[in-house]
Amino acid sequence: MNDNAQTPFWMEGNFAPVTDEVTDTDLKVTGSIPPELNGRYFRNGANPKAHASPDWFLGEGMIHGVEIKNGVATWYRNRYVQTPLIQEQEITRELTGLPENSFANTHVIGHAGKFLALQELHPPFELTKELDTVGLYTFEGKLERNMTAHPKICPITGEMMFFGYGLTPPFLTYHRVSAAGELVQSEVIDIKTAIMAHDFIITRNYVIFMDLPMVWNLAKLNEPGVPVVYDESHGARFGIMPRNGSNKDVEWFDVDPCYIFHTMNAYEQGDEIVINAPRLVGYTSVGMDSPPIPMLHEWKLNLKTKAKSERQLDDLSVDFPTVPNSRVGLKHRYGYMAEFDSGGSPTILGFHKYDMETDSKTSHMFKNGRTGGEPTFIAAQNATSEDDGYLMSYVHDPADDKSELVIFNASQLEQEPIARIHLPVRVPAGFHGSWIPDEA
Repeated sequence: MNDNAQTPFWMEGNFAPVTDEVTDTDLKVTGSIPPELNGRYFRNGANPKAHASPDWFLGEGMIHGVEIKNGVATWYRNRYVQTPLIQEQEITRELTGLPENSFANTHVIGHAGKFLALQELHPPFELTKELDTVGLYTFEGKLERNMTAHPKICPITGEMMFFGYGLTPPFLTYHRVSAAGELVQSEVIDIKTAIMAHDFIITRNYVIFMDLPMVWNLAKLNEPGVPVVYDESHGARFGIMPRNGSNKDVEWFDVDPCYIFHTMNAYEQGDEIVINAPRLVGYTSVGMDSPPIPMLHEWKLNLKTKAKSERQLDDLSVDFPTVPNSRVGLKHRYGYMAEFDSGGSPTILGFHKYDMETDSKTSHMFKNGRTGGEPTFIAAQNATSEDDGYLMSYVHDPADDKSELVIFNASQLEQEPIARIHLPVRVPAGFHGSWIPDEA
């Protein structure tokens, strides 16, 4: 909880926005950067520019990036995504009365040679590799509405799958993009009302939609904040559809009411679909004074018998899950997650590596008041095991109020980072990011 009740957590401390756009090409490194890492780490966050935001999720969007070449950190840059909202200097309404396509503040990905900044209520914005904004990206005009901030890329086919939800019908639309970047399929999926569907899941042959009880209250669109309410009367269910299927092919499984912001992974095991994700019950975005605690769960849904089961895997407050890109939609042994402070603000206290075969975990907890961001896994060159690679994240050090890009050996997470790239400024706590290698 905040000592100053008038200031929400997202406007103070390391959550508070930064205002200067900085470029630095002289980055000190403690330790040694693996020379095989050649590319850029980009991470997005709301970072409101000219107004006090009434919600952590509202803000124009700023990308923080570090380029790495042959064991050297060649630059750090932070840039606002140049959406129409950047031109607005006084903002009193966050979801109405704003320019169309205003936000790009949640994630940043690379696919088919494009760098895309994402936010679930809007289409993507294309960026250059130096973080300059190219403009709105609509897959050659084929994407007419918004795109989730959490697309999934198949490690086997290279396809990217995503969806968009609507505040008006259609409430849910599925899309599939080829490995070359062409939007090749769009399907409307029937659900009964407008929900905040933040994420979804894929397996080798299926996509899985989550129709969960986070419902938009459109009567409050003109009020500050994000007008969603947790309403258990809506029910909760997973919808499983073949990747190239349509609405008529969706099989729905009712589950106990809950909400899921982010999914770790899912895979096929015989007739079953196995899903791992942090589950929480109850949520309100307004104030976020007493947020519910997400805990890692597992669901098994049998497509043949329609049997279903659910179990809790841990009692820690964890989220921002990830698996190696090579295991997305496939059976995984390891999953990496951030532990959040359960006392109020979503401050990241450390990382956990879950071994799904042994139901065990190893951990790295930050010391001396340092706090982290979302962990990102990067496979080692010629990896010999699933966890042969690196875990990367921004970490804030309150001692000098600056941040570092830290790199861990993912197979030895309990040890100290193998490299710490010292940045000239503070990187505010934000949302999601990606390691985008040069060949991508």
